[in-house]
Amino acid sequence: MELEPELLLQEARENVEAAQSYRRELGQRLQGLREARRQIQESASQTRDVLKQHFNDLKGTLGKLLDERLVTLLQEVDTIEQETIKPLDDCQKLIEHGVNTAEDLVQEGEIAILGGVGEQNESLWSFTKKALHIQLDSLPEVPLLVDVPCLSAQLDDSVLNIVKDHIFKHGTVASRPPVQIEELIEKPGGIIVRWCKVDDDFTAQDYRLQFRKCTSNHFEDVYVGSETEFIVLHIDPNVDYQFRVCARGDGRQEWSPWSVPQIGHSTLVPHEWTAGFEGYSLSSRRNIALRNDSESSGVLYSSAPTYFCGQTLTFRVETVGQPDRRDSIGVCAEKQNGYDSLQRDQAVCISTNGAVFVNGKEMTNQLPAVTSGSTVTFDIEAVTLGSTNNNEGGNFKLRVTISSNNREVVFDWLLDQSCGSLYFGCSFFYPGWKVLVF
Repeated sequence: MELEPELLLQEARENVEAAQSYRRELGQRLQGLREARRQIQESASQTRDVLKQHFNDLKGTLGKLLDERLVTLLQEVDTIEQETIKPLDDCQKLIEHGVNTAEDLVQEGEIAILGGVGEQNESLWSFTKKALHIQLDSLPEVPLLVDVPCLSAQLDDSVLNIVKDHIFKHGTVASRPPVQIEELIEKPGGIIVRWCKVDDDFTAQDYRLQFRKCTSNHFEDVYVGSETEFIVLHIDPNVDYQFRVCARGDGRQEWSPWSVPQIGHSTLVPHEWTAGFEGYSLSSRRNIALRNDSESSGVLYSSAPTYFCGQTLTFRVETVGQPDRRDSIGVCAEKQNGYDSLQRDQAVCISTNGAVFVNGKEMTNQLPAVTSGSTVTFDIEAVTLGSTNNNEGGNFKLRVTISSNNREVVFDWLLDQSCGSLYFGCSFFYPGWKVLVF
C-alpha cells in the first residue's frame, strides 16, 4: 500500500533529521578519535623527550662521578708513592755519601801504601787513624722488597654487573597513570577536585594535586596527602584552570605518572566578608576574617547576598579565641545592624559552644563545640513557597542542614518573606577567632 504524499514527505523529513543527527553523532565521535590520537601522540612525544633528557643527564652525572672517583684514586696513588719513596731517597743519600767517603779513603790509602814504610810513616799513621774513625764495618740497612709497598689497583668487576642490572631495570613506560581526576565541582571562589584509582593493582600511600591557569606554563602543588578530594581556593571566576594528580605507591619514594589534565572553572562569585568593619581584619581576597582586639562588637556580614539555596556554604575555623555563648556563625535573610549576634529573628546560626539557633530561639539538638580546624557547613533547600496555613507564621519555608565535626542537625526555617539569596555572617566577642568562608 502506497503512502499518502504528505505522509511520505513527513517520513522523508524525519529520515533527513535522523541522518543529520546521525552525522552529528559521528562527527562528535570523529572529534573524540582525533583528541584520543592527539593525546597518544603528544604524550608519546613528551615521554620520548623526558626519557632522552633523563638518560643524557644520567650519562653526564655518571661520567662526572667516574671522573671524580678516578681523580681520588690517582691522588691516593700519588700520596702513597710520595710518602714511601721519601725514606728510600734519604737512605740513598746516606749510601751515596758513604760511597764517596770510601772512594776518597781508598785513594788516600793506595797513595800511603805506595810510599813505603820508611818514607811515609806519617801518611800511613794518618790514614789508619782516619779509617778507624769512619767505621768501615758500619753499613746502612736497606729494606727488603717485601717490606716496601707494591701498589696495585683493586677493581671489582662485579660492579659492572650490578650497574648493568640497575640500568636495565631503571625507568618504566606507563601507558596509563594509576589515578585519574573523576570530578570537578565549582564553588564560590574555589573548585572541589575529586580523583580515584583506576589501577586495582596499585596501592596508593599519598596523592599529589597540582593546578595552574590555562594561560600559565607552570603547575604548582596545592595538596599532598592521603585524601581523594580537595578544594582548591583562590580561584578567579570564569577563568579556566588545569588540574592533574599523581600518586606514590606504598613504601615508594617516587611519584607515579601524572593523570590526564582536566580543565575546570567556577562561574560562582567568590564569597567575601564586608570590608571596613572595625572589629575584624580581612585577608587580601576578603574570604578570611580575623577577630582583632578592637573593643567594637557586632555582626560581620558578607559583602553581598552571595549564598543561594541548593549550594553548600562552608566555614572553616582556622584559629580560635576565648568562646562566648553569644558567638555565632550562620546565614540570614538580610543585614540588620545593631545586633551583637546572629542569634536573632530571620537568621540561623551555630554558637562556638555548639548551640544551634533558629530565628533567635535555641534548639534542643546541639552540635559539638567549634574548635581549631572545625568545618561548619550549611545546606539549605527550599521546601514551600507562598503562604502557609499553620500557626507558626511565615510564608517561605527552608530546609536547613548544619554539619560540624561529623554530626548534623536538620530543621525547617520559616522566613517572613521569600528571598532568592542569603547573607552570611559571624560574630565573636573575644579576639583570636579566624574564619575562612567558601
